[in-house]
Amino acid sequence: MSPLVRISSAFAPRFAEFAFEPAFTAAVDQHVAEIRERIAAGGPGLVPRQPHREHLTDYALGFLDALDELDWREPVGHDYAVCRLTAISWLVERHSLLEENSENLG
Repeated sequence: MSPLVRISSAFAPRFAEFAFEPAFTAAVDQHVAEIRERIAAGGPGLVPRQPHREHLTDYALGFLDALDELDWREPVGHDYAVCRLTAISWLVERHSLLEENSENLG
C-alpha cells in the first residue's frame, strides 16, 4: 500500500477536529508549510505550488521509517507526529494526489 494512501486513511478523519481544535489546526498549518519547504513545493506568490506526488511520497516514507525506529504509537491527543501526518494527509487531499495515482494505474 502506498504510504500516502496509508497516511490519508489513518489521518484524514482528523480533519473533523479542525472545527473545534484551533490549536491543532494552527499546528497542522505550520507543518504543511514546513513540508512544502522541505520538498520544494514553495515558490513566489501567495499561492504555493502543488507538491509532486513522488516527492511527498519519498518524504512520507522517510518520516514513517523514523517513526518505526522510535516505535511510535499514535497518542489520543496531538503530538508532533500526529500533526505532521495530518499535514501530509491534508496535502494529499488538497491536491488530489491519490486521484493522480489512480489515473496513472488505469
